[in-house]
Amino acid sequence: MRRSGRTVRRMREAVERGALVALDCLAAIAGLVGAVWLFEATTPLAAPPPEPTPREAILQAVVLVTTFFFQQLYHQPRNASRFETLGRLFRATTFAAVVAYAFQSLLWPERSYPPRLLVFNWLATLAAIVVLRFLHRAWVGLLRRAGIGRIRVLIVGGGPAGQDLISRIHRRAWPGYEIVGLIDDTPGRTRARGVPVIGTTAELGALVAALDVSEVLIALPEASRATLLDLVTRCDREGTTVRILPDVFHIMAGELRISDLDGLPLITMRDMALRGWRRTLKRALDIVISATALVVLSPLMLLLIGLVKLESRGPAFFVQQRTGLDMQPFPILKIRSMRIGAEAASGPVWARRDDPRVTRLGRFLRRTNLDELPQFINVLLGHMSIVGPRPERPEFVAQFRREIPRYAERHRERVGITGWAQVNGLRGNTSIEERTKFDLYYIENWSILLDLEIIARTILRSFRDPNAY
Repeated sequence: MRRSGRTVRRMREAVERGALVALDCLAAIAGLVGAVWLFEATTPLAAPPPEPTPREAILQAVVLVTTFFFQQLYHQPRNASRFETLGRLFRATTFAAVVAYAFQSLLWPERSYPPRLLVFNWLATLAAIVVLRFLHRAWVGLLRRAGIGRIRVLIVGGGPAGQDLISRIHRRAWPGYEIVGLIDDTPGRTRARGVPVIGTTAELGALVAALDVSEVLIALPEASRATLLDLVTRCDREGTTVRILPDVFHIMAGELRISDLDGLPLITMRDMALRGWRRTLKRALDIVISATALVVLSPLMLLLIGLVKLESRGPAFFVQQRTGLDMQPFPILKIRSMRIGAEAASGPVWARRDDPRVTRLGRFLRRTNLDELPQFINVLLGHMSIVGPRPERPEFVAQFRREIPRYAERHRERVGITGWAQVNGLRGNTSIEERTKFDLYYIENWSILLDLEIIARTILRSFRDPNAY
């Protein structure tokens, strides 16, 4: 039974990868045809370019597929995000285009191409690959939602880490994980987030074999090394993939480099904070984006300001002290969404769902993040960045510094309008500890592509974030 299930899975994965190869070959041919069409459409007076020949189409397809193979674009993990996939496709397609042109020049020197045609070929091929790949992803997603190609997983640990893992699996249908049960040794615990406890860690090996489990996800961050080794050994006997959810701050946040000392592996933890030209580049982008946004969005901001004034008495803007770069306070700007004197009786408190202090218009502003628009002024003034850890009030920062390890390190860089934690669902009244991990990961792994991904994901989440209130 188990061997038969594995055979079926391997055959299904082979079909999925074969379909990807076929689609990439089709995209390579479409890129050549599209490049000629774009060239003739944009330069009607120029001499027509050489028509692509079958041998050139075959060469381009072979180079593209070979590049994608070595870039592991046919063996991506199930949980790879769309943005991560898009970035890898961009880099691999660009490399393949250069290599294909180099081979064409060597093999057929008599065939010369205008530079614009080469650019159009790259753009058309990239567009075709992205469209076909995402159609393939949508098709696979539909199959997994229908129960075809799902991976049966067993989760070990029903504590907060395990419950968070269950919630994330339920939120994301694309990886196709099917939770068959929960392994937990806590007395009296029978369920966690709707998943039943089906046994203890002592029964792990037998349950993996009996339930045809493909992956075991261990969510026991406080477990000892001996305990983890025992659990992994039990799963290894069944040939099952094991993934361990870590909860060590410096491993979660840092980028690791593995080296060796006379054959002994060593893990080096690197501080990848923004420095030098990277910080200058990020600041330049902040200025350009914020200035453009203020010009484009100024009519909308004026309309919202007018509506706030009409709905309730008081200023349209809300100014509050927040803690920014190097723990320095600054005045953050927002369009007012709460009643005047909202904290007169309670003092500084978190906003909550259905908060009575929020006005009717304010509810809409907070749900759509439109109350944050004036913060582009903060960015232009240098108080903030477009992307970075979200700023907190000084009262909360003092508390979190005492309670959460490495919390102060998130203030090594400018705070942001949006951040890596927020686009991963950690905004509003959510775990500060989890947010800190994501913030530190962002600081130590910054790149332009990561900033662009966060901005894109922020725009997509703006009107459907369940934690926006």
